[in-house]
Amino acid sequence: MNIFQSDIKLSNIIYMILILFIHFTTVNASESPILIGLDADMSSGSARAGIAIERGAMIAIDEINLAGGVLGRQLELKVKDHRGNPARGVDNMNQFAGMDSVVAVLGGLHTPVAMSELDTIHKHNMIFLVPWAAGTPVIENSYKPNYAFRVSVRDEYAGGFLIKKIIEAGYRNPALLLEQTGWGRSNKTSMTSAMNRNGLTSAGIYWFNWGVNDLGEQIHAAKNAGADVLLLVANCPEGVVAVKSMSLLPETERIPIVSHWGITGGNFFEMTKEFAVPLSEINFYFLQTYSFLKPVFSERNDRLIRMYQKKYPETLSADNIFSPAGTAHAYDLVHLLKKALEIAGTTDRSSVRDALEKIPFHEGLLKNYVYPFREDMHDALNEDDFILAKYNDAGVIVPYIFRKILNHDSKF
Repeated sequence: MNIFQSDIKLSNIIYMILILFIHFTTVNASESPILIGLDADMSSGSARAGIAIERGAMIAIDEINLAGGVLGRQLELKVKDHRGNPARGVDNMNQFAGMDSVVAVLGGLHTPVAMSELDTIHKHNMIFLVPWAAGTPVIENSYKPNYAFRVSVRDEYAGGFLIKKIIEAGYRNPALLLEQTGWGRSNKTSMTSAMNRNGLTSAGIYWFNWGVNDLGEQIHAAKNAGADVLLLVANCPEGVVAVKSMSLLPETERIPIVSHWGITGGNFFEMTKEFAVPLSEINFYFLQTYSFLKPVFSERNDRLIRMYQKKYPETLSADNIFSPAGTAHAYDLVHLLKKALEIAGTTDRSSVRDALEKIPFHEGLLKNYVYPFREDMHDALNEDDFILAKYNDAGVIVPYIFRKILNHDSKF
């Protein structure tokens, strides 16, 4: 064999190796899972919210994968823990953006973290699915195109809903007790706007920082200003402090607390067991969007509960599903993402983002979604999807009707 023939043979071998490499790389790429990220507090004060979101997403992913996946591929969840820290959240988002197989990232409870991540999200064209953070600017932002989509509460609607409920109950002088964050400021705007529309006069706006250990001074000031009800915007740790401070007042001096839903993202009920006064003796209500105990669609609800109990066998009944709204929102969001992937026919983030605005209909857990997202509206829920709830004596979240004559409070 001469040198020329030897070179041809070597070239053929190299060519065949290259073809085989390309073939197997292509096959592996088509068979590799489509990744969904989760960036939430998984270990700090609002970890229950993060775990609830993870569970809702995992149940939807299992359901989709059992049915054959999407675009011929399975879905897989990758979880990162920001622990409520905005800088860590941005770090996590940059890491997700660097993973080619990640098509979207689910966020967590904290509006301040979500707000800090928006630049990074849009820099990398990363689809951001919001199952909890309620701050209006998370969605109503200046980015075009907007990559943030939410199935959750929007503060602009929550403020109007809560004000409407206290008016229906007969209260006229609400005081606002708000955390000093972007989420608190978002609620100040929505609540004061709703009060103005309804001719209510505020008994004052009182602020607190994360980590506060006593809110007695703010509550006394609100009562001295004539407050007959307290509207609270807090997450679990500070929510516990607010309710404890109210519990220390004599029974005749306590006023009802109507809270945003951030308190349900942690071990709120368990933390109130140390109070001298049981939580049942504090008139405490809060916003919710979903109850596994009173579902809109019983068959869909029961199917999810069966899957939940199979995957998490320590769950004896629907009563044991904690932070139910987080689970329900994440479940619906993952199914909506699946529909967008099918419409787009690709995992290209920009194409999937566009497809999310083109979903005509989806039979969800919370509702039947008709065009849930449009170019000018990326919030899938509105005031009609909200309810008030409270903890029962066993610590289970149950829907409740809020009335001024508290003896007549009753379940829906």
